[in-house]
Amino acid sequence: MDVLTEALASMRTGVPNSVRTDGRAPWALQLPPTAGAGFHVVLHGTCWFYPTEDPAQAIALGPGDVVFVRDGAGHILADHPDTTPEIPRPEQYLQRPPVGVLQLGGDGPAASLLCGNYHLDGQRPHPLLRQLPEVIHLPARHGRHPELAAAIQLLGAELDNPRLGSHGIVPALIDSLLLYILRAWIEDQPRSQAVGWAAALRDPAVAPALAAMHEDPAAGWTVQSLADHAGLSRAAFARKFNAMVGEPPLAYLTRWRLTTAAKLLREDDLAIEKVAARAGYSSEFAFGKAFKREYGLAPGQYRRQARAAA
Repeated sequence: MDVLTEALASMRTGVPNSVRTDGRAPWALQLPPTAGAGFHVVLHGTCWFYPTEDPAQAIALGPGDVVFVRDGAGHILADHPDTTPEIPRPEQYLQRPPVGVLQLGGDGPAASLLCGNYHLDGQRPHPLLRQLPEVIHLPARHGRHPELAAAIQLLGAELDNPRLGSHGIVPALIDSLLLYILRAWIEDQPRSQAVGWAAALRDPAVAPALAAMHEDPAAGWTVQSLADHAGLSRAAFARKFNAMVGEPPLAYLTRWRLTTAAKLLREDDLAIEKVAARAGYSSEFAFGKAFKREYGLAPGQYRRQARAAA
């Protein structure tokens, strides 16, 4: 897998929740803070998005537009910023597979959105996620991000006219939508102005080094061997990596090794000794010490807690 895919996979803790929201003006929906990251895709019509406490930051949305809320902060969707928002009531939800439907509002112009959230580990987010803006708005533009536009069109078609296979197709499209959203945002950053991970993932020197660490975290990497992948001197590579990624190469390698180990402990039945080896540790003792320093729990305790909470 590539670095973006692996970074997101390391944070995923469950399947996305989603609902189709059908509103007719006047309508306004107040959404409380949620764990993970929220998203909204405008399927039909127009509406507005704004933070719960700041209507002045309202964003006008049209068909094909996407909003991504990094930390799941509370916000409002409305036909107009002046409409008084309401908290959705249980009777407004209808069970209409492949996703439920929320209906609200009056008899004015209609808008339809796919709304949901991705369950991500907020306690130890990957630095890539931390560097994203709190709210990402990707307006639909002709010829821009055709893959994201195609995914939205497919979602709209499946939700407007569910038929054989829709129950499998819609969750798969929603799952892939997160990668399309982040890829589109990264590609929107001008190369000359991009900073942090948005720059690192496209940098001809840093990106290959990151890919090498992700492809084989157990390898005996050194700053010099990573610099060789980057095609730079040891000192030049270390400076560039630190400037873009936000930490030295071997510090990130340790982070990624322990992130890989934590995912294995949550999702696999491998013996801890084998988890340690896959994470690049030659002894279970050294691995346990490093893991507890980072996660506050011994590997076995972490595994039991994660399984109990699942």
